[in-house]
Amino acid sequence: MGLNFHMTRRKFLRTGALAAGALAACPELNADEAQSTANPVIDTHIHLYDPARPEGIPWPPKDDAVLYSSHLPADFEALTGKLGVMGAVVVEANAGPADNQWVLDLAKENPIVVGYIGRLTPGTPEFPAHLDSYSGSPVFRGLRLSQPMLVQGLGQSAFENDLRQLEERKFTLDVVGGEAMLPDVLRLAKIFPGLRVVIDHLPFQEWDTNAMRTALSEVARLSNVFGKISHVGRRVDGRFVSDPAYYRPRLDLLWELFGDDRLIYGSNWPVSDFIAPYADILGIMTEYLRGRDRVVSEKYFWRNSMAAYSWQPRGRAVGLLKE
Repeated sequence: MGLNFHMTRRKFLRTGALAAGALAACPELNADEAQSTANPVIDTHIHLYDPARPEGIPWPPKDDAVLYSSHLPADFEALTGKLGVMGAVVVEANAGPADNQWVLDLAKENPIVVGYIGRLTPGTPEFPAHLDSYSGSPVFRGLRLSQPMLVQGLGQSAFENDLRQLEERKFTLDVVGGEAMLPDVLRLAKIFPGLRVVIDHLPFQEWDTNAMRTALSEVARLSNVFGKISHVGRRVDGRFVSDPAYYRPRLDLLWELFGDDRLIYGSNWPVSDFIAPYADILGIMTEYLRGRDRVVSEKYFWRNSMAAYSWQPRGRAVGLLKE
């Protein structure tokens, strides 16, 4: 199979049936505007941070030439507005109560943010008070836990009691950590069948389809578990691979395992900039889904995210519910 390492954005979008139709109907549209006509999008995985905050930030480090600069809602909206992105779920980038509140405060003035997945440690004394505080914001939609937090917490009554609070309040739990965490995710999802669990950053790095099937088959059968395809782009020999055929075997398997209703789109912006520009990351999935029923694309690009996060429409995303 040959690898297509380069495709201009205009050429790529013109190959898509929906975008091509938009361009034919409205030739005055540029390619980016045609993309917005083709696929409305809710991006369920972006990060916000600002090194200029008085207290600074622990991540990314100052020597990171790609990431160490302000990444704020206006930056994201300017980058993605003509690509059809109607809103975003922000996922914690720096752990701490002040960081959570900073994002929630930003969201008040920036309706591009439809949801926030924060960071707290279940089982700690301060957890209930912080959860109560954040729950007052309609943008707050849940928490993200890492593999070490799951390993240390599951089986501990205080940890599990706090997760029960998430379940009862209809919040969502994102989990991050790769293949090694999946047995704990399976255990977690069975203990809390009413808790929506989102596995971040599928497909995991360097998985072949046999490994994916073995690792994911049991957990993907659970109706409260969603898969977030937020790590799809790859570089080979230093160059971005844009050819959807390169990604198709893994993506086909994810659809086989999770079905049409429990897969959601995420870019992992701005970390995705290490791989390729935003439009190219989005383009992989747009092209992959070209030719499928439009309902499948709508579910993946935004409808399933409502089921996963119960985000409240605001800003441009209000228009999605009128379709």
